[in-house]
Amino acid sequence: MKNSTVETLIGTAVVAIAAAFFIYAYQASERGGTAGSYRISAEFDNAEGVSIGTDVRVAGVKVGSVVDFTLNPENFQANVKMELDPKVQLTEDASAKVTAEGLLGSKFISLEQGGAETMLAEGGVISNTQGAVDIWSLISQAMFENKGGASGGAAETQTP
Repeated sequence: MKNSTVETLIGTAVVAIAAAFFIYAYQASERGGTAGSYRISAEFDNAEGVSIGTDVRVAGVKVGSVVDFTLNPENFQANVKMELDPKVQLTEDASAKVTAEGLLGSKFISLEQGGAETMLAEGGVISNTQGAVDIWSLISQAMFENKGGASGGAAETQTP
């Protein structure tokens, strides 16, 4: 009888510790939300590589993350909702762009402060945005433009 009581107490302690760990992990991953944070949104013409949980950075420092990601059916742009640290107050004319860590690195949203006096409030929208740049289409475009320009010049011959 004493063994089953001890085993029950140990089992209860293990379950309580596991529950505490999962609650801590959920809050630390910022999926549970940050106390006092505020949400803003922005629409991008190309948000390739952005998903829920993607970093939002100012001057390379993480200040928040993407919490929602949908397609606006009216203008076919990606509507990205971000949750930011309350210490980071952006102006109404702030800009947002989808960029990457290096040539093939992971994508993140970079925010840049504007010069306006009015601050962006909870639920505010950043209207000055730049979508992700598709590096492979740029490389392909440059290769085919150079090929066409080089063959056009080489085909010309002069007769004496």
